[in-house]
Amino acid sequence: MQEKTFTITSETGIHARPATLLVNKAGQFNSEIELTFKEKKVNLKSIMGVMSLGVPQGAQVVITADGNDEEAALEGIQEVLENHLS
Repeated sequence: MQEKTFTITSETGIHARPATLLVNKAGQFNSEIELTFKEKKVNLKSIMGVMSLGVPQGAQVVITADGNDEEAALEGIQEVLENHLS
């Protein structure tokens, strides 16, 4: 299992469009991928779960990946966060 902490710098936080990008990217991997914000964990492959967190600008989130492609999964998620949420 691997995990990384990210700070959301986008003015709008994780709203519908970036949430969709994250969910789509997470869906490309076999690993279990979770997003944690304020002690709440959701499956990063669930758009409803991600949207339910209401992650604002400046929030710190933890992405956890567990599976045979966990390293690639975290790299892919990091790329989406850096390119669309910063």
